[in-house]
Amino acid sequence: MSWFLYILKCRDESLYTGITTDIPRRLKEHNAKKGAFYTKNKIPVELVYQEAIPNQSEARKREAAIKRLTREEKLEFINDKSRLVPTEGGAPAIRPRRGALGNPLCQGAIRRGA
Repeated sequence: MSWFLYILKCRDESLYTGITTDIPRRLKEHNAKKGAFYTKNKIPVELVYQEAIPNQSEARKREAAIKRLTREEKLEFINDKSRLVPTEGGAPAIRPRRGALGNPLCQGAIRRGA
């Protein structure tokens, strides 16, 4: 069974990221206030991105990676597919965020307790 990662744009222009096995059904649930708590008072929602992923485990990992992005990075990701990097499982991964904890320049500040 294929899984899908999706990103919705809510009425208030915020973005919601989720995973499902059936995007049309899930979109109807969100717009009927039966989806995620986050989207219940932000309807209507609009599908702005979707991506097929081979299994639930990879879909959850991909969802977590996208949720770590800032709003600006998510918008860039939605509009610029060149950010996708192939992975072993076939599902593309997102290039790491600049300046986050993965940045070696930030590591020293964390160790020093700054």
